[in-house]
Amino acid sequence: MSLASLRERLIEQLEPAASWTADRAPARSDFDLNPGAERPVRTLRPAAVLIPVIAGPDGARVLMTRRSDSLASHTGQIAFPGGRLDPGETAVEAALREAFEEVALEPALVEVLGVGDAYETGTGFLVTPVIGWLTATPATTPFLDEVAEVFEVPWDYLMNPANHSRDSYDREGQPRRWYWAITHEQRYIWGVTAGIVRALRTRLYGEEETPRDAVAEDAA
Repeated sequence: MSLASLRERLIEQLEPAASWTADRAPARSDFDLNPGAERPVRTLRPAAVLIPVIAGPDGARVLMTRRSDSLASHTGQIAFPGGRLDPGETAVEAALREAFEEVALEPALVEVLGVGDAYETGTGFLVTPVIGWLTATPATTPFLDEVAEVFEVPWDYLMNPANHSRDSYDREGQPRRWYWAITHEQRYIWGVTAGIVRALRTRLYGEEETPRDAVAEDAA
């Protein structure tokens, strides 16, 4: 595994954080797998998530959370730390703030390498993924009102398209809705989180078959 190769790739392929603007257009969305779904005309609400990539002795791993079962929405789902932007905040500021509020991840430990493609959710948010680099697994404490668990997933597992699947659900009187999903051990990563992972993988390595050598270079 080459952590140096991975870090260099992230810096080269991501958009510099300094060039982020609040009015950037979504490059990916929940509608990508549902081209026939009605896409309302609306003003998207800005949000950001932090994707913390941890450079460990056994390779790169990604910190993720499981949302509390007591929340009003998205209960128990796997997510990255993140949330809405406060007035005047940048995506980086919001992602670091939310990570500190949700899991007590100290912002000083995170080297921001750049931002990924803006992602439009079906619920009307425009999510900016902020990719951070950590040199060791940080001490974290989940804020239990929002986060039930903090855990790590190997980078190469998330980036392997063999682990990505298309799943769907049905609602009475509505067309079937499709979404990306990734199962790791007993955890089911799906929806926006899996869509963001998929978009990041494509940005870094290209489409399906062509990037195998590059993925192998970065992988454990």
